[in-house]
Amino acid sequence: MHMLSLILWAPFFGAVLVALLPAAQHRLIRGLALLHAGLALVLSWSLLAWFDRGTAAVQFVEQVVWSSTLGVSYALGVDGLSLPMVLLSTLLVPVALLASDGIRTGVKGYYVWLLVLEFAMLGVFMAQDWTLFFMFWELTLIPLFFLIDLWGGEKRHAASLNFVLYTMGGAIFILIGLIVIYQLTPTQSFAMAAIAEAAKALPRQEQVWLLLAFLIGFGVKIPVFPLHGWLPLAHVEAPSPVSILLSGVLLKMGAYGLLRVAPILPEATVALQGLLAGIGLVSILYGGLLAWRQTDLKAMIAYSSISHMGVVVLGLSTLNETGLLGASLQMVAHGLIAGALFLLIGLLYERTHTRQVTDYGALARVLPGFTLFATLALLAGMGLPGLFGFVAELHVLIGGFERWGWLMLLVSLGVLVSAAYAVRTLGQLFAGPPRPELAQLQDLRPREWVAVVPLGGGLLLLGLHPAPVIHLLDASVKALTAAFSRVL
Repeated sequence: MHMLSLILWAPFFGAVLVALLPAAQHRLIRGLALLHAGLALVLSWSLLAWFDRGTAAVQFVEQVVWSSTLGVSYALGVDGLSLPMVLLSTLLVPVALLASDGIRTGVKGYYVWLLVLEFAMLGVFMAQDWTLFFMFWELTLIPLFFLIDLWGGEKRHAASLNFVLYTMGGAIFILIGLIVIYQLTPTQSFAMAAIAEAAKALPRQEQVWLLLAFLIGFGVKIPVFPLHGWLPLAHVEAPSPVSILLSGVLLKMGAYGLLRVAPILPEATVALQGLLAGIGLVSILYGGLLAWRQTDLKAMIAYSSISHMGVVVLGLSTLNETGLLGASLQMVAHGLIAGALFLLIGLLYERTHTRQVTDYGALARVLPGFTLFATLALLAGMGLPGLFGFVAELHVLIGGFERWGWLMLLVSLGVLVSAAYAVRTLGQLFAGPPRPELAQLQDLRPREWVAVVPLGGGLLLLGLHPAPVIHLLDASVKALTAAFSRVL
C-alpha cells in the first residue's frame, strides 16, 4: 500500500470535492474538509507503528519515473527528520480548520485553499526528488497568497504581495543552486541521493557559493535576519487559522531545507559555521527585542518566531549531535507553541475585536480555560523547565557551549528577553483590575477545546517525557553529525 501517497493526496482530493459542493452548504463544506484533514492525520500518525527508529534510511519509499532523460521522479519517503514535520503538519491543519468558524464569506474557497496548502506542505516534507521538492515549495505560495489576500486584514493586499515576492525571490537562489549541482551529477538526476553524491565532490569554494545561495533561499522562509521583512505584516494581516500554519509549519520548511542541503555541502557548512552562528544569535536577540516592544499580540508572536527560529539556525551551526538534535526539537516545539498562541489569540480576537494587549485585564476570572493554555504556551516559549520549549533550547545551549563556549551567554540574554515579554503579557492579559466590558466573554467552546488540548498537552507531556521525539530523531541526527565529522 502506498501510504505516503494516501496521506499526501487525501487533502488534495478533499479540496476537489469541496470545490464541487454548493457554496451555500457551509456545514457540509467544513465537515468534508475536516474529514479529509482528519484522514491525513490518522494515516500519518499510524506510520509510527511501522517506522524503524534505529536507522537513518529513508522509509516507506515510493517512486515513479516521470522522465528518465531529465532524471525526474515522483519519489516520496520519510526519515527521522521529515516524519516529525509530517506529523506536525497533519496535526496543525485540523486545528486551523476547527478555528475557522469565524470565516463567513467565501467559505468554499477558503477551505479549498487551506486543503491545497496542506497538500503542498506535506509534499515538501515527503519529496525525495529535488524537482518534486521545488514544485511543492512553490505551490505553497498560491494558496497562501489567496488566503491572505482574500480573507486577511486591512493591509492584506500588501502583505500577500510582500510574502510572494520575498519567497519567490528566495526560490530563485534555490533553483540556481539545484541546477548547478544537477549539471555535475553523472546520471543527470534530481534524486536527492544523486544530488548529494555529486555535491560532496565539489571543490570547497564552489560548495561555499552554493550554500550561500541556499542560505538566502531557505533563510527567507525561516526567516532569519535580515530576510524577515515579510513575516510581521503577513502574520498580522493573515486570518489567525492561516497564521497557525504559517508560523507552525511554513517556517519549518525553510529550516528543513537547510538541514537537507547542509550535509551534502559539508565543507561549505564547516567554512560558514561562524556565519550561521552569527545569523542565529542576531535573529534570537533582534526578534526577542522587537517582540518585547509590541503591543499587538499577533505582531509579538510573529517577532518571537524570528527569535525561536534563530535557535534552530544556532543549533545547526554547532554541527555536533547535541546542537543538531536541539535544532530539530526546536522545530517541533515552536510548531506547537506558535500554533497554540495564534489559535488562542485568534479566538480572543473573535470575541473582543482587538489585539492590543493594553485592552485586556483580569481575563483569568472569566476565561480560565483560555488562561491555562495561553499560560502554558507563553511559558513554553520562554523555555520554562517542564515544558517542551525548555528541552529544545537546553540541547541547543549545551551543543553551543561545546562549540562556541561563552558566546552562548548571548543566547541567555535572548532567553531573558523572551521571559520579559512573556511575563509582561501574562500580567497584562490575566491579572490587574477587572474590566466590566470583558465580564461576559465566553470561555473555550467544545470545538475549541478539541483544537487546543493536543497542542497544550503536547507541550506539557513532551516537556516531561521528551524521549519519544528524541528517539524518533536520533538516528537521522547521528547521520547528520557523521556527515560533518568527516570534514571537521
